[in-house]
Amino acid sequence: MRVGVIGHRGYVGLPDILRTLLERSSALGLTLAFEEDLWDIADGGERLLDPQHVDALFTLGGDGTLLRGARFLNGRSVPILGINLGRLGFLTSCSAEELEIGVQRFAAGDFTSEGRMALESCALDRDGLERCRWLSLNDVVLHKGGFARVVKFFVHVDGELIGTYSADGLILSTPTGSTGYSLSAGGPIVVPTFESIVLTPVSPHTLAMRALVLAPQAEIMVRAEDGPAELLVTIDGQVGATFTGGESLVVRRAPNPVHIVRFPGTTFFSRMRRKLGWGGLSERDGETS
Repeated sequence: MRVGVIGHRGYVGLPDILRTLLERSSALGLTLAFEEDLWDIADGGERLLDPQHVDALFTLGGDGTLLRGARFLNGRSVPILGINLGRLGFLTSCSAEELEIGVQRFAAGDFTSEGRMALESCALDRDGLERCRWLSLNDVVLHKGGFARVVKFFVHVDGELIGTYSADGLILSTPTGSTGYSLSAGGPIVVPTFESIVLTPVSPHTLAMRALVLAPQAEIMVRAEDGPAELLVTIDGQVGATFTGGESLVVRRAPNPVHIVRFPGTTFFSRMRRKLGWGGLSERDGETS
């Protein structure tokens, strides 16, 4: 099995982690291919150049690294094993301390591959021509820059105008992304295997405008008017492009899901309780098995 490796160089001890990963993978019959930023410090392995040439992907870092890895795969249906080197790691599968056992369980097939819905977004210019296209596992955000002014967004779903949002921005998230920026803006928590698209306004000027859960097959088109000359489209909080008045942002479900490795014994709600403190404080409310 050829496994791609993507990682964040900012973590202390990364060279030692790469060395351990190489040793364990070699013993388990896994061939590792490292992205360019890691290959020059890995002291072994191959270069990772094309997502078509890997059977799985390991990400070393936090949730942001896993999101970047999902975009790198560009729709390829291969499992992603996220190894958390940071603090939260809500999407990841195991911690740095569990790296060796995690890789061993992965190589033995002792895991489930959990399909997560992704979004495909494109920006259309004033003539309706596509100028940018993105894949996102978490969310797509259309928002203003550093100015204090409310923007008016016209939102169409499957060709029907559903409403006009006066807000600082709009978040279109997957169920996976519902526990990210959308949650902090007042959106609902959605179980990640329940497919839907969540539309959440950022600081809406009208109190009646709240988050909306849409069908997964819905096509959403957003236009912004009465705003500044330039807005921003941000993908998974990491990449994006400028967006001007009169242009359109079209968002729909991506053709292929992203597959995240989950080991037996871990569930979405157990991660919610442990990572996000959801459901109350165990030391205050008592914890039952």
